[in-house]
Amino acid sequence: MKDFYIVDTTLRDGEQTAGVAFSKNEKVDVARKLDEIGVDVIEAGIPIMGKEEIEAIREIMSLGLKSSILTWNRMRKEDIDKSILAGAKNVHITAPASDIHIYRKLNKDRGWVLSELEKIVNYALEKGCNVSVGAEDASRADFQFLVQFYSIAQKAGVSRVRYADTVGRLDPISTYDNIKKIRDFIDAEIDFHGHNDFGMATANALSAFKAGAKYISCTVNALGERAGNAALEEVVMALKCIEGCESDFKVKGLKGLSEMIEDYSGRRVSANKPIVGEGVFSHESGIHVDGLLKDSSTYEFLSPGDLGRERRFIIGKFSGVSSIMHRYKELGVSISKEQAELILRSIRSRQSKVNITV
Repeated sequence: MKDFYIVDTTLRDGEQTAGVAFSKNEKVDVARKLDEIGVDVIEAGIPIMGKEEIEAIREIMSLGLKSSILTWNRMRKEDIDKSILAGAKNVHITAPASDIHIYRKLNKDRGWVLSELEKIVNYALEKGCNVSVGAEDASRADFQFLVQFYSIAQKAGVSRVRYADTVGRLDPISTYDNIKKIRDFIDAEIDFHGHNDFGMATANALSAFKAGAKYISCTVNALGERAGNAALEEVVMALKCIEGCESDFKVKGLKGLSEMIEDYSGRRVSANKPIVGEGVFSHESGIHVDGLLKDSSTYEFLSPGDLGRERRFIIGKFSGVSSIMHRYKELGVSISKEQAELILRSIRSRQSKVNITV
């Protein structure tokens, strides 16, 4: 058993980002790359959307990837039929869990949800599918109802259940408490699906993992509706480096994957985006550079080399004497501390910045 499993939903929830749409070839490229770096489950799309979506899913499935290919479905027979038409063996069925969604969105009641859930799950299972079930808006659902919901799915024989923080309303403490309580009632594996509306999706994902959710849903570059989902690159590296989890993820491929999603989605990440941003291994502060030159662990917990990245020292207003002397040494020129101070004063007066890669 692995310490954790990544369910990547870039091709489903990520594509639901307003204004984003991937072509079939782009979807296939992304699926290959996700498989290459070690994603366990690829949520490849929504077959009910139509012929083009079905064709893309079919082509992804024909690649013979190591990753499991999953399709997303509403709690309807016609959705399951379209997934089967696409050749899917693994289907995910999402049903509303909160009263807001049940009563206001669908104008139904809790009894209807439980009845339909059992019926559609059994239908998919009878068709030979491996089934996972998601509780939409689980973070705003009545807890006792949520336990009933998951219990029905578990009794029917689903492979795992998903807890969706659909509107990103959780914090890490409430996430831990909620997943821990569910784990007390449910034996099935739990998949945590977090959104980033308050900037806590990655932290919530780690809390969910600590509480017993071994499957984490995420997207590359935190792509997704509104403020996006938990970021695959952040979740993977946090689980490896902070939680000490064993993983065979090829993390040196994360930067390339990020750049691919930037190109295909048209959504650029900020320079300070954790893990994959251009500036996350750049240093200008003189105190920091002096420490890094002595021992890189002074100001870096995460090594750029582990990710196939390079550290950069930026010469600018906040640089120190050590930075200047180090750069000149690299150029084969030896200067004194006094000379470095003169150069630094000149730089500060001009407030110019030049990127120096070391």
